[in-house]
Amino acid sequence: MPSLLIIDDEPNIRRMVGALLASEGFEVRDAHDGPSGLARADELEPDLVLLDLMMPGTLDGMTVLERLRDRFPDLPVIMMSGRAGLADAVKATRLGAVNFLEKPLSPEGVLLAIASALELRMARRERTALRADLGLLGELVGDSPAMREVRTMITRVAPSDARVMITGESGTGKELVAAAIHAESGRRDRPFVRVNCAAIPRDLLESEMFGHERGSFTGATERRIGRFELAHTGTLLLDEVGDLGAEAQAKLLRAIEAREIERVGGGRPIKIDVRILAATNRDLARAVQEGEFREDLYFRLNVIPLPVPPLRERPSDIPALVRHFAALLRRRSGQQAPTWTSEAVDYLVRHRWPGNVRELANIVERLSILHAGKAIGAAEVEAVLPLGHDGVSAPRLPALLQPELTLSDALDEHEKLLINRALQAADGVVADAARRLRTDRPNLYRRMKRLGIIAPGDA
Repeated sequence: MPSLLIIDDEPNIRRMVGALLASEGFEVRDAHDGPSGLARADELEPDLVLLDLMMPGTLDGMTVLERLRDRFPDLPVIMMSGRAGLADAVKATRLGAVNFLEKPLSPEGVLLAIASALELRMARRERTALRADLGLLGELVGDSPAMREVRTMITRVAPSDARVMITGESGTGKELVAAAIHAESGRRDRPFVRVNCAAIPRDLLESEMFGHERGSFTGATERRIGRFELAHTGTLLLDEVGDLGAEAQAKLLRAIEAREIERVGGGRPIKIDVRILAATNRDLARAVQEGEFREDLYFRLNVIPLPVPPLRERPSDIPALVRHFAALLRRRSGQQAPTWTSEAVDYLVRHRWPGNVRELANIVERLSILHAGKAIGAAEVEAVLPLGHDGVSAPRLPALLQPELTLSDALDEHEKLLINRALQAADGVVADAARRLRTDRPNLYRRMKRLGIIAPGDA
């Protein structure tokens, strides 16, 4: 269970709140003043701190809050006070407090504040873990003219609160660009929350985005804080925003225009202060023309367009990316690194990379594992690349011209080739492969079933 630290000079508060939280299953520790509270925080590294504003001695609550934020940037701190004014609450929030509770405390208020704060901490941890797993860590690799232009745009747009539409093919690093915008903005010390609009079932998307109240629908056994609230005062990335359905688009538009949301089953609006970034690999202008995406929402999101170039348009960055991914893997796995020959790197540079940076990262990882501590040459690279230098699986094409093949068989072989190529470029994501082939997902599944093709995710 999460560990909580109560820092308060009133013994009754420490005892009563501690008993409440212990009965809820939390691991509770306490301290009676600022110095002992900081010492306990260093010792325990708690998941959350309840901190009194007015404490005697040299370290009052505000000072302790500042020092906790310096030592543990992601640690949620809830302030408590019975004599604080609005100015104190505003100052505490600016210093990083996630909530401000007035004394006398109510059990319901304390538990609700703690649940929200812990969910925020979990979102921050997931964000850090995700970026570490993907090798992002806030670093844009490459010094090609195309990447220099992306960096220039990030520097220009980051200080503002303008909404940015980040576009680019799957695997180009759109989430990394969004993280860089947040990191250079005035909200850098506040939450950066991502929601993958394509991965959430449509009947749960509203709950995921805006939250829900207990009992609002079957299975809603407790209150849930949505991504908009988790991102309050920070940045919200709407990844794959082009996959939102019509109803979700309408509710998103309302949230943007009104700057407030309402939880599913809730009866009151909740004000939110969120900078919104959107990312998509779809042509949303075309989707607007075809009636698949709301024009008014498109213009709300597309205040500043920021295209991310595909890897084939910046081949000079590939050697640096290979070194970057190889170093990340070595730190993560501890395996002995292989030696990358100039012939191997040249082979990678000549490849078309339909799967972009994500595909390159996968190839580098595969080769590093298969040839740990050995030299990697062109032959080793060629053995793992599914496509030729031009992005077409050329070795299979002559088979289509064999006289013993019927027209039907030849067409089936060619269709298999196109579908497999699209799946490889989409990293096995059928929905993305369907978009690349300009068809819908159910039709692609039917064709795959007829041809005996199994998507990597279904294997």
